Amino acid sequence: MATAARLGIGGPVGSGKTALLECIVPLLTKQGIEVAIVTNDLLTTEDAERLKSGGILPSDRIIGVETGSCPHTAIREDPTMNILAVQDLEQLYPNLDLILIESGGDNLASSFSYDLVDAYIFVIDVGAGDDIPRKKGPGFVQADLVVINKIDLAPYVNANLDLIQQQAPVYRQGKPIAYTNCKTGVGLNEVVNFILDRILFRTALSIDL
Repeated sequence: MATAARLGIGGPVGSGKTALLECIVPLLTKQGIEVAIVTNDLLTTEDAERLKSGGILPSDRIIGVETGSCPHTAIREDPTMNILAVQDLEQLYPNLDLILIESGGDNLASSFSYDLVDAYIFVIDVGAGDDIPRKKGPGFVQADLVVINKIDLAPYVNANLDLIQQQAPVYRQGKPIAYTNCKTGVGLNEVVNFILDRILFRTALSIDL
C-alpha cells in the first residue's frame, strides 16, 4: 500500500496552528492534493471538531487523537497513537497525497520524530515576544519551516517585527521562514509552496489567495 507524505505542524498554545490548517488545506485541495488531518489534544478532540465544523475536508478525513500526556511525547518519544491514526487514514483513503499532523500546543522545545513525519513546520506568533528567535528553542531552530504568524499584531503587543525579521534567519541558519497573517492571507502562498516543493516534490505555483 502506498503511503502518504506526512507533515507535522507544531508550536506553542495559541500560535495559530489550527488557523493555519484552516487556511492552507483549501489551497492545497484547490491544487488537486488529496489531504487528511490528524490533530492532537491533551484530553479532548476539540481541534478536530473545529476543523470538521469548518468544512475544509470531509469529516472522516480528520481524526482527533487524545494524547493524555505531555503533547511532545505523542509526536516524539512515543508517536504510536499518531502512527495508528495515520495508518487508519491511509486504509480509508489509499490515494492520499498528504497527511497533516497537528501537535497539541506545546513549548519551544517541541519537535517531531522523523519516524512519524517526513518534515515539520513550527508555528510561533509575534504576540509571544520578539525575543523568541534569540531563545533558540529546538522546535524553532530545527524545524524544516518556521511560520511566524499574526504579524499584524506586532504594533499592538510591543513586538518589534523588524527585529524578528533580522534575527530569525540568523538563528535558523538559512532554513526557510514564512511570515503570515491568516486573516488576510499574507505569507500563506510561501507555506503552500514549501509543501508542494519540499514535501510533495511538485512545482511551486503562483497561488491566488
